[in-house]
Amino acid sequence: MQPITHIRSSTVLLPNSNIDTDQIIPARFLTVTTKVGLGKSLFADWRYLKDGTANPEFVLNQPAAQGSQILVAGDNFGCGSSREHAPWALLDYGIRAVISTSLADIFCNNSLKNGLLPVIVDVPTHRWLLAHPGAMVEIDLRALRLTLPDGTHTSFPLEAFARHCLLQGQDELSFLRSKLADIELYESCRH
Repeated sequence: MQPITHIRSSTVLLPNSNIDTDQIIPARFLTVTTKVGLGKSLFADWRYLKDGTANPEFVLNQPAAQGSQILVAGDNFGCGSSREHAPWALLDYGIRAVISTSLADIFCNNSLKNGLLPVIVDVPTHRWLLAHPGAMVEIDLRALRLTLPDGTHTSFPLEAFARHCLLQGQDELSFLRSKLADIELYESCRH
């Protein structure tokens, strides 16, 4: 995982509510055992026409969306089944953070464990973001702050351990492995 301290990017909007994990990454793409390449299947049923060509109407296929690392989503994004492939596909595509007023708990947990930053904002901030597609915003993970182009900022919640792991670029296993010497010392004192 890449450490996250700041993300500065234009936003891409997908304002629909209740986008589930099967829409994020359809089940037929879950046969892979690697994260690499899943980005091409992100929102596949919306991004591609029946003949496999890019759907020019879908937001990720539009030129303004290219290079955006921040997805502004509608309420309850990531609902449905538990699927680590959903944050994997978003990350492989290049999305580093998802902003919404609410994210499904299991999606949020899978995101945090895989290096995708979930940002929960208040309704007025969310409305502003939806009204300004492509806005250049900055997310400061150390300060837990989202800053809009005019300098207005808002804080967002994030559990302390998850924040620590994201700042360090660690998942739970690599965090535990970083404590191996302490664990071995503790165990040696017990015998």
